[in-house]
Formats: sequence, C-alpha cells, structure tokens
Amino acid sequence: MIRVLVAEDMRVVREALVATLDSDEDIDVVAQAERGDEVVPLAKLAEPDVAVLDLGLPGETGLQVSAALRRELPACRVLVLTALEGPGTVREALSVGVRGFLRKGASLAELVDGIKNVHAGQRVISSDLMAAAIEVGDNPLTPRERSVLRLAARGLSADQIALRLNLAEGTVRNNLTRVIAKLQAQNWVDAVRVAERVGWL
Repeated sequence: MIRVLVAEDMRVVREALVATLDSDEDIDVVAQAERGDEVVPLAKLAEPDVAVLDLGLPGETGLQVSAALRRELPACRVLVLTALEGPGTVREALSVGVRGFLRKGASLAELVDGIKNVHAGQRVISSDLMAAAIEVGDNPLTPRERSVLRLAARGLSADQIALRLNLAEGTVRNNLTRVIAKLQAQNWVDAVRVAERVGWL
C-alpha cells in the first residue's frame, strides 16, 4: 500500500483528488493539507511514501515544501501537480528533489500511474518539459532579486519595495538593474515578462 499525502489549496480539487486516489486499491491517502506550511508537520506524523503537491500553495510554495521534505523526510518522494510549467520552474523543482512533475491537465489515471512510478523510484516528467528545462539552464536570479522583481511585478515602486523588504531604495534599484542585465531585458517590465515565461519568478 502506497501512503500518500495530498497538498492542494483548492478544497474541491483536493477532495476530488483524495476521493479518486483512495478508490485505488494500492493507494491510501494518509494526510491532506491546504497550506504549504502544514505539509512537513503532517508528513512527520503520517509518514507518507509520496507527497502530491501543488506548486502554488499559500504559506510556503510547493518548491519550498519539496526542499523541506527532502531535508526532513528524505524517504518521502514528491510529485508536483501544477498549472505552472515554465522550464525554469521544472528545473528548479528537479533541483530540490522533485521526482515527478505533472500538469493539472493530466488525467486521474495518469496521476495514479505517476504516484506508483514515483514510489517505485522512477522519475515522472514529460520529455518535452525535461528538454525545455535542460535548455533554459539554471535560474540566474538570487533570492533577493526574485523577491524584488515579484514585488515590482505587483506594481510596487522602488521605495515601497524597499520598505517591504527592509532595504535601502538604492539597493532595490541596483537589484532591478542587475535583474534587467541578467535577463537581457529592456526594462523591469520586460524582465518580469521574461522571468514569468521561463518560470524563474
């Protein structure tokens, strides 16, 4: 029996996933979470073999949770189920130990097969996503640069970003300048577009 934890913030989606997975004779859903910061404490109690995570979880992202599970419960394998599929996102997921990456458009049968294959030690990711992830390379942005760019993408000015991140306004401007250069963008708006398209934001 494969012990599974499901983390999905949309209740109707989570309940449908749990019902479907529980109907398979080889799978037992032992825990479910709607927030990323709930996953590791629940996993320590339930000891799942596989964690099925949405990347866009509140509290902590699916990538942050994946990295934490790798540290805290290395025997638990992670399968990501998400609508976010930029090659940079895929590459980052693989770098934190994610074993499977399925689009939310996948069928329930594909999800069940994916869980079983990940549990068996296989990597589950489509060849086109893997090829794109290899081609795009590593994310060149530092965590601070990503934080600054995310806030800029939400329409905050340099002084507002500085206040939010407890930085000097000049530091924020320098970060945006470096981001623009690294992404070979024309301005910060173009940098946001590039980073979102590739999955680096």
